[in-house]
Amino acid sequence: MLDNMRELNLFHIPNHVIDTSKWDHALHDSGVVEFEEAFADFVGAKYACSISSATNAIFLAFLNKSVTVNVPSIIPPVVLNALINGGNEINFTDDVDWVGNSYILHHFDDYKIIDSAQKVQKNQFSIEANPEDLMFFSFYPTKPISGLDGGMIVSDDFDKIQHFKESVLNGMSYAKDNWDRKIKFPGWKMYLNSFQAEFANSNLNTYETKLLRLGEVRNFYNSELGYKNTSDHLYRIRVSDNKEAMRKLKESNIVCGIHYQPMHIHPVYSGNKEFDCPNSLEIAKTTLSIPFNECLNFAEMNYIVEKVKELSK
Repeated sequence: MLDNMRELNLFHIPNHVIDTSKWDHALHDSGVVEFEEAFADFVGAKYACSISSATNAIFLAFLNKSVTVNVPSIIPPVVLNALINGGNEINFTDDVDWVGNSYILHHFDDYKIIDSAQKVQKNQFSIEANPEDLMFFSFYPTKPISGLDGGMIVSDDFDKIQHFKESVLNGMSYAKDNWDRKIKFPGWKMYLNSFQAEFANSNLNTYETKLLRLGEVRNFYNSELGYKNTSDHLYRIRVSDNKEAMRKLKESNIVCGIHYQPMHIHPVYSGNKEFDCPNSLEIAKTTLSIPFNECLNFAEMNYIVEKVKELSK
């Protein structure tokens, strides 16, 4: 074991000191607008609407759509909750390759929704989406751009983004002065607050430097462990028993995670239906996420690789 070994965490959550005295409004000040504009510019979209969570973005986008959504079985349950609570049905697919990246959540007739809660890249919207599409991002503390939770919806479609902006702000039209806003419909209190925007925007400002360092970590792991992983969010390996491997690595101060459990076998989501998802069942037992963050030094990465290799002995 390394001398004075610290616990090697799965993610790194940056520490921030926030000066609230500069804000003009603690709930949704001008800093929120600045963050929306900066994020839209980074991912190559014309418009952005910040929101209290990416889960709420999914909920609003599918609210009363009454559609059947094909969703990977290996997925966080919050996605399923948002879809079902919005009045939709679920079918499960055996897609196990999306984890750590973006994926198409649903095709409507004239646009698609891309869930990119686990991926943020420069000009990503302009590369992966059409102008009328919607793309969702997450600022949950462990996501690529860490925040105090929160999310972002981007598109080149002004009307779609305007509808989201009104929906998250209690159904009110936007105006710089609160007293000039008009109530248009019963909306929701789902806007991103100033604390969330400040935290996430600070991390956006250093994100490209973080990506460079994550690339170095990933390349080292790939070279030493024989994988061809590409995600900037998770580094997953294959083991014979992920729960046992996680326990053994924890004894060596290496914190790991399992992403994710199969949802198609859970009666809350499957109901009386049966879904054939053999790959999902397999990787739920055999994939493990190892520490993957920008703060790992070479000695720590080498130590992790050494302990991972010991699992197969």
